[in-house]
Order: sequence, then C-alpha cells, then structure tokens
Amino acid sequence: MNSGTARRWFAFLESNTTGTGREFCAAARARGLRPVLLTRDPDRYPYVVEDAVDTWVLDTSDLTAVVEACAALAGGAGLAGITSSSEYFVADAARAAARLALPAPDGDAIAQCRAKDLQRAALAAHGVPVPAWTAVSEVAEAVRAAEAIGHPVVLKPVSGSGSNGVRLCADRAETEDWARRLLDRATDERGNPVPSHILVEAAVDGPEFSVETFDGDVVTVVGKHTGPEPHFVETGHDIPAPVDPGTVAELADTALRALKALGLGWGAAHTEIRRSAEGPVVIEVNPRLAGGMIPVAVRAATGTDLVDAVIARAAGQDPTPPEGRAPRAAGHAAVRFVMAAAEGRVTAVGGVQDAAAAPGVVAATTGTAVGRRVRITHSFQDRLGCVVATGADTAQAGSRAESAARLIRIELDEPVTPEEGNGGR
Repeated sequence: MNSGTARRWFAFLESNTTGTGREFCAAARARGLRPVLLTRDPDRYPYVVEDAVDTWVLDTSDLTAVVEACAALAGGAGLAGITSSSEYFVADAARAAARLALPAPDGDAIAQCRAKDLQRAALAAHGVPVPAWTAVSEVAEAVRAAEAIGHPVVLKPVSGSGSNGVRLCADRAETEDWARRLLDRATDERGNPVPSHILVEAAVDGPEFSVETFDGDVVTVVGKHTGPEPHFVETGHDIPAPVDPGTVAELADTALRALKALGLGWGAAHTEIRRSAEGPVVIEVNPRLAGGMIPVAVRAATGTDLVDAVIARAAGQDPTPPEGRAPRAAGHAAVRFVMAAAEGRVTAVGGVQDAAAAPGVVAATTGTAVGRRVRITHSFQDRLGCVVATGADTAQAGSRAESAARLIRIELDEPVTPEEGNGGR
C-alpha cells in the first residue's frame, strides 16, 4: 500500500480500466478523501501507479473479504464511502456499503437489474416496452427461440458490459454458432464465472440513445453512434442528442418508468433505448454511471459533474461541487473513439498532445500503451483512444472530436496470440 496523508478513505471496488476510471479517484481527492482501489489485479489499472492511488489486493469476488477490508479501512483513518464504476461490481459495492452503514443504493435491486433476464421480466411486468425475448441454456433452445421470435435476433450474455458477447444473428446457422460460443464460456472478460444461460431477443430497428439520470432526475439524453452490424460497439456519443423536444421527453419518460419498475433511483443510472417505429424500447438499464467518457462529455456540455455527484452521494457529502471544480456548460459536446483496425503489439503511441490541443477538445486519452497486445473483440475493448470536444452545435462538436481523434496514432506489429488481449472493464 502506498503512503499518504491521514484523510478519510474512499474505497473503489474495482473500477473501469478505461474511460472515467481515473476520473473517480481524482474526484474523491478533490473532496478531501483518500481513494483506495480494492482489486485482485492491479495491473489492469495503469493510472493507479501514475496517480499514486493506494491499492489493496484481495479477492474482490468474495463479498465477505470486501467487507472485511472496508471494515479495516473504517477502523483506521475512517471510511467515507464505497462504490464502483465497474458494471461487474456495483451490486457488491452497494451491499458492502450497506453492511457498514454507509450511504448505498439497494444492492438487491442492482443485482436484479444486472441479470438481464430478470430485468426484462420486471420491466415487462410493469408495462415498460422491451424487445421480445427468451432466456435459454441450450443451443437447441436458442434456435427454437429465435425461430419463434423471427430472425434477425440478438444474442447476448445475461450479465456483461460494453457489448461483450452481443451479436446480431441473421439466420438459424448464425444463431446456432453464436449460442454455442456463448454457452461454452466459463468466465467473462473479468475472469468471473458466467451464468449458464443467455438471452435471445428481437432485433429493434431505430436510432439508439441513452438517458443519463441521477437520483431519479434526468440529466440529459445522449445520441449514440455504433459500429457496423452484426456487432453493437459504440463508436461515439453526441450530447445532448440532436432530436426534437418531444422525442427527448418521450425517451426521458420511458427511462424514468424503467427505473421505477426496477426499484432504482438512488444515484446514477444509464438507460439505453432504441426508438423504433412504434416508439421507445428499453434495451437495458445499467444501475451505474455511464462509461465511454460520457460523464466527461456531459460535464462539458451541461456543466453537471456526474462523477463528482457519485462520489458525493456515496460519501454522504453536500452535492455542491468543490471550489474550482464547477464546470462551465458549453452547450454541446461529442465523444469519438479511436477504434482498433488490426491486431498486434503496440509499438508506439503518438499524437495525444496534438489531439488535446485541437480546437474545442476538452479531453484526449488512450487506453493502451507500448508493449500491450491488441485483439479485435467487437466490444468496448476495441476502443484504443478517445477524444471529447465541444462546439456551438452537435455538428461542430462531432467534427472537432473526429478531427482530433485522427491525430492519435497507435502503431502495431506482431500478430496477437489468442491468450492475449486488451483487458476488461
């Protein structure tokens, strides 16, 4: 463990390996807290060394071990709060906080939400529009479900994040092949055991959005850009979404109905919606702050710092931003990613400073480094760099972000081996 001052601890039960993971630790420090990362693999987080973040190594899949570690922190300088920015650990972070009488959302409601089959059932029971779906545990069941729903269908794990394992299947052969691949998996990209069933659901046509909420209030609606089918990797975001007020209200109302149906509303939530010809359809509700640098763009566009709000809520502090951290609202912001185009070992990373200095840019980062392996996974792990830019309107913000992203150069050589890849969220 690194040395530091005797400030109260703030514990992160794992974190994002990319995107806003680093921002959370900075926000905790700005609130006079001492961040500590609880993790079973510190090597996933290069920024903890660069930023001198304290790290405790333990089995983070063991809730008892997590609670014991947090109790030890509380018995020292004191523990202000516990949270996680990782989809895979938000429920246990809430449960650990509750056991130590710290501010926390409902861990059981979060766990139900993270199980996509249980989430679907709860939403449907409350009349919230969702795709037609079936949970299956055998390949033959997946084929029958797809034929009953009608191709094309989407197959996905019942737990997961960042588009991992999500695929559009156009016919019986593709459904059979992808179902077999998903059901043969023993662990996810974090090394956690995976459930023995998957979802088969109707493909929903229409533009995709996300609704960002905090404590049950809508902060903004985000327009999404995704890569080519059959995968659904997000390649960019526009904030706010360039749609008419009526559409914004329709999407916001749908998201709030979904949160109510799931027993959520404490802290941050990220609800993904497709707007079909019949109206909004909830693709999934994530009981956590958005990833993909969306919070950074929200802060730039709206002046609302959701990362700071999460820390304040979990620490039981006044939500007013610390002095010097209240951001200005530019009105419009965009996120664009540098996507992996090939596999190999990273030999050079350049252009980040040039991207950061480009007009309107408020953030330019890379999620890889020299010596790392890159493997095409058709998930968020394919995003090797990111730019957030502001503008007078959506078009200008998007154009600035795209232009700056092209300045980032990530050079590769050597083919990647199947055992090596980009990491995990």
